[in-house]
Amino acid sequence: MIQRSLISLLIAICLLISTPVLAAELRLSDVSLAPCDASDPGAQPGQAQGNTRNNITSPEGASCYVLSGTVDNPSKRAVVDTDVYARILDVSGEPVLQNRTRVGSIGDVDPGPHPFALRLAVPRGTPGPFDVKNPRARGFNAPVRTRANDDDELLPLEQNVVTSVED
Repeated sequence: MIQRSLISLLIAICLLISTPVLAAELRLSDVSLAPCDASDPGAQPGQAQGNTRNNITSPEGASCYVLSGTVDNPSKRAVVDTDVYARILDVSGEPVLQNRTRVGSIGDVDPGPHPFALRLAVPRGTPGPFDVKNPRARGFNAPVRTRANDDDELLPLEQNVVTSVED
């Protein structure tokens, strides 16, 4: 009985001491979707102007678009691991990105307003113009995953995969 009470007390203390990682909602404004510049490596299949890496190509049957706007962090702390969500509809009101509303990640957002941009692959032949509905961003008040060092080219999970394959 005493042992159970001590374990329960220990668990309660651990829960009270640890700080929860809470999601933070950020405001998006001036959100627009536009075709990529012709010089963007993702704009056309094959090698685009200014592309010095020959292995960069866009997926077959996809067109490059940029979702851009302003993200506003009203809090006094940076928000980390921020994801952007939106419903992108074609001219007939059908979703352009089937079965997903997460359109990408913009990383860490410091307090205040900041511009953002994400590259999207839209299926070729999708009738435009496109309408961006319910854009929002959500991040966390503390890191929720292990972060790679500045000198690391691979994420920690990718490093583990490469290491296990080499062994």
